[in-house]
Amino acid sequence: MTASSPPRSPLPRRVRRAGTVVVWVLIGTLVLVALAAVWIGVRGFLAAGHLRDAQQSATSLVSSMADPATAAASVPAIAEDTAAARALTSDPVWRAASLVPWIGAQLDAVGTAIAAVDDVVTTAVSPLATSTSGFSLAALQPVDGRFDLAALAEVQEPAAAAAAGTATALASVDDIATGTLLAPLAAQITEVRDLLDTAHIATDALSRATALMPAMLGADGPRNYLVLFQNNAEWRSLGGIVGATAMIHTEDGALSLVGQASSGDFTQYAQSVLPLSDELTALYDEKPGRYIQNVTQVPSFPVAGQLAQEMWARDSGTRVDGVLALDPVALSYLLRATGPITLSTGDVLTSDNATALLLNEVYQRYQRPADQDAFFQTAAAAVFDALAAGSANSSDLVTALAQAGSENRILLWNADPAQQAILDGTTLQGLGPVTDAEHTAFGVYVNDGTGSKMDYYTHLDVGVGWCTDTEGGPDAALTVTVRSDAPADAASLPSYITGGGGNGITPGVTRTVAYLYLPAGSELVFSSSEGPSDAPGFGTGTDGGRTVLTWTTDLTPGTEATARIRVRTPSTPELSAQVTPVLPDNGGTIVASCSSAG
Repeated sequence: MTASSPPRSPLPRRVRRAGTVVVWVLIGTLVLVALAAVWIGVRGFLAAGHLRDAQQSATSLVSSMADPATAAASVPAIAEDTAAARALTSDPVWRAASLVPWIGAQLDAVGTAIAAVDDVVTTAVSPLATSTSGFSLAALQPVDGRFDLAALAEVQEPAAAAAAGTATALASVDDIATGTLLAPLAAQITEVRDLLDTAHIATDALSRATALMPAMLGADGPRNYLVLFQNNAEWRSLGGIVGATAMIHTEDGALSLVGQASSGDFTQYAQSVLPLSDELTALYDEKPGRYIQNVTQVPSFPVAGQLAQEMWARDSGTRVDGVLALDPVALSYLLRATGPITLSTGDVLTSDNATALLLNEVYQRYQRPADQDAFFQTAAAAVFDALAAGSANSSDLVTALAQAGSENRILLWNADPAQQAILDGTTLQGLGPVTDAEHTAFGVYVNDGTGSKMDYYTHLDVGVGWCTDTEGGPDAALTVTVRSDAPADAASLPSYITGGGGNGITPGVTRTVAYLYLPAGSELVFSSSEGPSDAPGFGTGTDGGRTVLTWTTDLTPGTEATARIRVRTPSTPELSAQVTPVLPDNGGTIVASCSSAG
């Protein structure tokens, strides 16, 4: 007979009551969490709808930001959507949920992005739209040769505020760590960032233009500006050899073409007109300071501008207030806005034929340099007259200038330091590659060494990339390929195109001298060159503390040469190369090689 277990004593009522309370607390908590999730989900869904509507409207708005009067009509609807989306994602429940690990990061990203967009609309775009509702792009171009300075002055303050507001909003979205977000949300944040970046570029450009243009247009007194036309058929670091030049006079908003000259009209000086640093002299000799054709050989437009200013002052007696450079490609963009222009020669200059006509056909048509120069001057004067008359389409003109500026085809230097500072951080200044905490940049600057116009047929491909086959520190790679696409019978081309055997180079052969600027603070790991068997290796110099490799190639038609550079450099998110602007069809992007063997 086995003994039975003693009966269990029932739990005290107090304990049973406590357990019941815990259960109900858990149930209550789960209910609250569920309700909060539903609340957040519903509000998030509604907010997403408003944000989508706002983004669609904002995309249209940004595309018309260049014309504030056009953009103003769509602002109220956008403001209503962004305000609603912000209200839905900033209540106490949403803010509390943002403190929950992982989930909070998703909610916080949504809230930050929506707040940034709303801030741009309410504190930047809306005031700008209100103050510029009567503003037209016509104010950014002359009417009968004169700009409306009062209209420009009225826009300057709200444009500056809008630029500052979009910059702040963009910075807040840039700080969002998208790597921790769900893929669809990360993609949405990237879209918002791109939208804000575009808005900032537009408002910043308008702010700088309205701040700088009145002074340059003679609001405070007469001004003179020297215009350099770079010829991409004969490469120089900043674009091309300086051929035709012109002086523009501005006064009280009016502008006029008061003088023209070709490169052959300038004095060829025995020594540089201004002192060049020992580093620049070692790399480029004194040629940039002796010949107007070579001022753009130095990849710094402030240096080129000051050299050109001094040469013009010595030869003409007028010291200009600034220097502007552009090339025939930029001219072709402007012709999209003006439409075809009939020259006194009977030629019709269009956006489609400008580069071929000015960079190649003119040399085949006219054998005498004087006749070539006369044609360039005729073309330049005709385009200036069309622009000064205000016959260009306003929107197309702004688009053309923006594209040319982004491609480094328009460069500007002001002798007044305060006015030059307005251009800080823009491509218009024509400065060298910048390496800092966020960017690692090479510089690839090509120059014709033939004394010819053979670069019309020369192709330049550049690629950069991070190397992953190293331990310890990251390596950055640069690959540069130069190819001659000249016709097989290039030697039979006019001597002005081939160089006629000058500089000891056989007609039909193209010599290119490249200056490869390594990122500041980097260490060269290796450099290799392959191509024609007689191609020399690399020379070495410095410029502003940056190592510069010089690389010379002689190419017959159909041949190419490739340089491969690898450097050890601090890792930064963005890797790039600043490259000489060549003809659009003559430049390309390739994959960089991390191997010395290619």
